[in-house]
Amino acid sequence: MRYVSTRGGIEPVSFSQAVMMGLATDGGLLLPESFPQIDEATLKQWAGLSFIELAVEVMYPFVGEDISRQELVDLVERSYASFTHPEVTPVVELGPLKILELFHGPTAAFKDVALQFLGNLFELLLERSGGRLNILGATSGDTGSAAIYGVRGQERIDIFILHPKGRVSPIQERQMTTVLDANVHNIAITGTFDDGQRIVKALFNDLEFKSEYTLGAVNSINWARILAQVVYYFYAWGRVSGGDVNHPVTFSVPTGNFGDIFAGYVAKRMGLPIERLILATNRNDILSRFVNSGVYSTGTVHPTISPSMDIQISSNFERYLYYLMDENPAAVKALMEQMNSEGRLEVPEEKRVEVNRLFYAAAVSEEETQSQIRETYEQTGYILDPHTAVGVHAARAFPGAVCLATAHPAKFGAAVKEAIGVESEPPPSLQGLMEKEARCAVLDADAAVIKAYMKSTLAN
Repeated sequence: MRYVSTRGGIEPVSFSQAVMMGLATDGGLLLPESFPQIDEATLKQWAGLSFIELAVEVMYPFVGEDISRQELVDLVERSYASFTHPEVTPVVELGPLKILELFHGPTAAFKDVALQFLGNLFELLLERSGGRLNILGATSGDTGSAAIYGVRGQERIDIFILHPKGRVSPIQERQMTTVLDANVHNIAITGTFDDGQRIVKALFNDLEFKSEYTLGAVNSINWARILAQVVYYFYAWGRVSGGDVNHPVTFSVPTGNFGDIFAGYVAKRMGLPIERLILATNRNDILSRFVNSGVYSTGTVHPTISPSMDIQISSNFERYLYYLMDENPAAVKALMEQMNSEGRLEVPEEKRVEVNRLFYAAAVSEEETQSQIRETYEQTGYILDPHTAVGVHAARAFPGAVCLATAHPAKFGAAVKEAIGVESEPPPSLQGLMEKEARCAVLDADAAVIKAYMKSTLAN
């Protein structure tokens, strides 16, 4: 399997090269040249596999040239050993509503599914090459802590994570800043998540700096993150359908950066019977506006009770755009250049119709989010976190949909308590965080400032 850029400016690269490159050197995102096609007999067989077994089967066609099957088995087993549920990503049924719980990893968020794997993958590749890696990432809340827990203490890796000061939940902040390993560097920027994402892309596009300091990506611009997330779509389908290939499933995905829902799109392209993908946003609705109008245009970032979705520029959207534009990198490059210069892009009407054949989109208000938390709790006793509540509310017109639960409700205790009067009992990984020692630099949201900080830190 070889990987190409959405903008067509690089020669195809191997899986290992794609993982270590992160963002393509032409500014685009990396994608496989083709998707393996899964036939009905294989789908039926996969429906009965454990999560660990299934992860190996789903991932192997994408990595097989670079990583042996046994190495992949070892990677997968090591990556999910820290999850507290034996199924890793169980499906909970609440009457017709089905919840795919993705928060049983060490930081109680769905990002653990991908970042535990990516951290171990980085370690394997660096041991082979004898090299070092400096990870640079931006987080709207959960990516940072999951990435940090994936690589903390590793000898060949330093990690720099930017988060918007005061715009993540207190627990999300403490999950990052209380990790005091010498290779972990937390930076609170005086700006928004989009500012952090812009800085990360600017430094990755500074090819001299990227090469000299061997930058690596943990944001969902890294293809390996998308690949790991594809697995739980197949897993959930198997649990819900019992392996009946004539049983399509609709998934509702709370999303801001388009990575999690793009993994569902990949699963669909591979042959998984997905009927619809519900794209659920909060009031930061650039993605839902695109699905409903064909126009992708930036606006103001509004702080909400679902802060991990407080995003206006969705870094994975370009990957979907590549397929929407018939895998034409010149068309994608032109659209992204228009986006950069004008703050908007628009696809032709026939393309918008194509989008609507698979995607349904809804923007959910703060009041609707809190009402959904309260309603679900009163009817079932189950506590939704605010992001999952956005997905559940968006799926109200789709009985039987599988809603992705992206975080444990205890990570957003204040919002949950306001909705239902009580907080969720925190899992062991979240207990005592607010009393621990913390370490964090506060810097301007400026690429030159971050670059200088990284150079100074790595020189010590």
